[in-house]
Amino acid sequence: MGLILQFSDVHFGCEHKRAVAAALDYAHARTADLILITGDITQQGFPDEFSAAGDWIRRMPEPTFVIVGNHDVPYWSLPARLFHPWKAFEEATGHPAHDHQFLSPNVMVRGVVTARGWQARANWSKGVIDLDQTRKAAAALRQAPVGALRILACHHPLVEMIGTPMTGDVKRGDEAALIFAEAGVDLITTGHVHVPFALPIRLGDHCSYAVGCGTLSHRERGAPPSFNRIEWDARQIVVTAVAWTGERFEDSESWKLPRRQDTRKASTAPDPAVPGEREAAAV
Repeated sequence: MGLILQFSDVHFGCEHKRAVAAALDYAHARTADLILITGDITQQGFPDEFSAAGDWIRRMPEPTFVIVGNHDVPYWSLPARLFHPWKAFEEATGHPAHDHQFLSPNVMVRGVVTARGWQARANWSKGVIDLDQTRKAAAALRQAPVGALRILACHHPLVEMIGTPMTGDVKRGDEAALIFAEAGVDLITTGHVHVPFALPIRLGDHCSYAVGCGTLSHRERGAPPSFNRIEWDARQIVVTAVAWTGERFEDSESWKLPRRQDTRKASTAPDPAVPGEREAAAV
């Protein structure tokens, strides 16, 4: 059984201090294959927020994998937004913003940046994914070891989820999600909406799943602070939202997701050297 702990939207500067501390204790009480943090580690991208976020991440058990969110831009600095939006994030965390990857015999994670320093639309908090990013990440994930869990990590949900309190509104998100599903990706893990969910992407065998994580901040949107515990074996993936009760973390919602089987066999796994039809058509 593999184990990943997924945290997101901690928003240092507006973090829930007791929940953040308890989450660190929870992580150290278990042996995880990976600590995955899917963006918005700060509230406004201030230096003291990045300093606190970086310290918390470094105190997590290794290995860790961190991607950027839209709040991880120096919020009030237009030059930084325009010319080096992710410099502070990279310096604070030690993780690259682009082409970030984790690989072990049991799991492969590839990160894609869906946040932008600025956009040609009024709401810069929304997501964008370009098809060059998508093809590059899909090609990398096709190289995953046979049988390994394949995960695409980004901040914004690529497909809109009914019932969530806000939208990611990711440009080209639907098209990208289908390309990743075609490449054999098991999970697309995200944050941004501050509520947990796990739903199938409607393509092929419906065994690619969009998995959203809650927040560890006071910016609650109808759900308590939470994080995800992701466990898997050869047959299924179980995603459990672990929620803050006010005193401790306890298991809350849980989703049992049938695992795609063709990626577990060399004869049926996506060919590492051959892009899928949608991926090739996106060139």
